[in-house]
Amino acid sequence: MQTLARVPFFKDAGIDFDKFDRRCAWRRYDDDEIVVDFEDASTDVYFILSGDVRILIRTQSGKEIILAEMKGGQFFGELAAIDDVRRSANVTALTRAEMCIMPASVFKEIVFASPVVGDRLLRLLTARIRELNARITEHSVFDLKHRLYAELIRMSAPRAGGGGERVVSPPPFHHVLAARIGCRREQVTRELSALSGQGVIAKTRGALVIRQPKVLEDRITEALQSDH
Repeated sequence: MQTLARVPFFKDAGIDFDKFDRRCAWRRYDDDEIVVDFEDASTDVYFILSGDVRILIRTQSGKEIILAEMKGGQFFGELAAIDDVRRSANVTALTRAEMCIMPASVFKEIVFASPVVGDRLLRLLTARIRELNARITEHSVFDLKHRLYAELIRMSAPRAGGGGERVVSPPPFHHVLAARIGCRREQVTRELSALSGQGVIAKTRGALVIRQPKVLEDRITEALQSDH
């Protein structure tokens, strides 16, 4: 049976989901299928049960920039549910995915009914605002290579048994990195080659390994300090 009890965001919510379950829809998406598009008028919230999606925003000139990638356990669409404004982003499935689609009215009802969920939502929105603030700072202060350093650190996770190394798995395509930091693919290729030559990163079969993350972090810190 499809139930909101499967959704991690509602864990320990302290409410009865029975009356909400039947008001939600449950759908599967194929890879490369558009879930929501720019300027869509819908206000539903999408909870990802399995699979991965990519979120794109579009500048006034029409350039598309990768805002984020999400996976099972995460959700999107809460902004439209809160303020009823048309979609500001495109969301496309990267893999086959299953989602719970919740109407805005249900989302708000649950948030107001459960202090646990309300607090969780506030903390999540706060974290997203902090990340956006960091990105704005990077685009205002950093040149291309320092934006790339920051994005690699942000995308990476500690490598198991790696002695301080970090890893991005699977290794990102160069055009994807370029779309994330607002530059051309050729520029990303050149900077990654330089980092590889310096021994800072290395590409393995299934991952991009950051062998010296502290080098990147120190360069980011120096760039921030030199701006003041």
